[in-house]
Amino acid sequence: MLSILHIENIAVIESADIQFDAGFNVLTGETGAGKSIVVDAIGAVLGGRTSRDLIRTGTKSALVSAQFSELPELEWFREQGIEPDEDGVLLLQRELRTDGKNVCRLNGRPVTLSQLRELGHQLLDIHGQHDGQQLLDPSCHLNYLDSFGETGDLLGQYQTAYKIVTQLKKQMDGLEMDEGEKARKMDLLSYQIQELERADLQPGEDEALMERKKLLRNAGKMTDAVNSAFYSLYGGHDFQGAVDLVATAAGALQQVSRYSDGFGELAEKLEDLRYELEDAAELLRDQQEGLEFSPNELDELEGRLDIIYRLRKKYGNTVEEMMAYLERCQRELEEIQDSSDTMERLRKKLDVALAEAVEKSQKLSALRKKEATALEQRIQKELADLDMPKVRFQVEFAPKTCEFSMDATGADEVQFLMSANVGESLKPIQKIASGGELARIMLALKNVLAENELITTLVFDEVDTGVSGRAAQKVARKMADVGAHKQVLCVTHLPQIAAMADVHFSVEKGERKGRTFTEVERLSHQRRKEELARLTGGAVISDAILESAEQLLSEAESYKRKGSRSSITSGKM
Repeated sequence: MLSILHIENIAVIESADIQFDAGFNVLTGETGAGKSIVVDAIGAVLGGRTSRDLIRTGTKSALVSAQFSELPELEWFREQGIEPDEDGVLLLQRELRTDGKNVCRLNGRPVTLSQLRELGHQLLDIHGQHDGQQLLDPSCHLNYLDSFGETGDLLGQYQTAYKIVTQLKKQMDGLEMDEGEKARKMDLLSYQIQELERADLQPGEDEALMERKKLLRNAGKMTDAVNSAFYSLYGGHDFQGAVDLVATAAGALQQVSRYSDGFGELAEKLEDLRYELEDAAELLRDQQEGLEFSPNELDELEGRLDIIYRLRKKYGNTVEEMMAYLERCQRELEEIQDSSDTMERLRKKLDVALAEAVEKSQKLSALRKKEATALEQRIQKELADLDMPKVRFQVEFAPKTCEFSMDATGADEVQFLMSANVGESLKPIQKIASGGELARIMLALKNVLAENELITTLVFDEVDTGVSGRAAQKVARKMADVGAHKQVLCVTHLPQIAAMADVHFSVEKGERKGRTFTEVERLSHQRRKEELARLTGGAVISDAILESAEQLLSEAESYKRKGSRSSITSGKM
């Protein structure tokens, strides 16, 4: 559950620490005081979408910390290698900055925003005042049913089978073409293959040719340089080269080496130098041979490069890319030539895969219809508790109208029907439900779905819109009932709901030093009575209104003491 919420510089809240308890927690206050900002802060620290406008004016950053305790055993912790501390406490933090950057931490360890969001979805469920509109969207109804029926395993098996069907169908669609189109495609591929095969390209050929071209264009200069260097070493008819001169110098010193050891050492060095010069001369001779070329070689090389250049404009920037394109063309031509056989093989595979997917979809549909009956019964009971005993609720099934009568969700179209009054026929819920009815149906759904989830905390942000009178009292009791097995945080304007809470917080807005600020106060019994009186009577609070507020509190305590909260039916009926 959410134990402590710390807020800094979020909208009109400069700083606030809220210590929530288990059970039913409620927040009340004037419109605009900042009640929903508390919910926004909770959403932010759980990785929800935020805006820089949420940061308090005049500050560069905002911070929200949420401490959770009594955590459920989540697979997420093992997968991420993150665990609560030794006391079983988990601290989530998110810092929002005006430059758009976020800093997220979990027990002091940096985590990504997506990690924070993944964990947040498993710790706490926020139901906003506009979430009831989801009931008006039939595409959400199947998700509600699957969540209630816990169909995830069977749905996953079906989706694996259906994915194979779509992959095979995509391959078949790629092979399907009329005879004229097939002939044109084959002609084009044959021409491209012949053109590339005639070129007889070799890997790395273009680079080697460019290197040889560079060599040939400068061959004259290089030949002159190599010849000059060679003659400098070996000399000619009318002069001695460096090799002979060094040999002569070594011989002269060798003759006087007996008079001094120094001459002998110099002679040896000159001999070594002569050998190195001879080696260099041999290398120059090799270079001379490499520079020999026929007069037509450059023209032939230019012609080859021109062929590669023209092919490059059509088939790829490098020889390797052109060779890969040739392989693709050969493969595609072979597939078209063998398309009849290939199509037949794919059709047989599709028949098998389709039969598998249909079998899985039928099992999934059977489970959904079974769970739909249980959901109808549970919702009917919940709605009766919420002062809607005459409402009929039904889950309607219809077959899919798409290809194969299936899509990624299965073979079922699902929508919720209801009849608000006796004698009226069942109609789609989005066509007849009022705002107050939507709020109560959504509350019933949340209560039922929460029983199957590990989530321990539910947040309701002004979901009582359109509810009043006796219905408000019923909603209040339902909230208290949910609070018997889940932690509930609720923002409300209704005194009946506020009176039923185990813990009551007041959110008040004021001014200090020319700035608006919001404070959150945990109310004593007396302050609760005064707040309930304000919710009932507005600005003018009479003794009678205070007595009425005291009566509300007394009736709420009496309801909770009777143990009605502990009689909630857990699980599906």
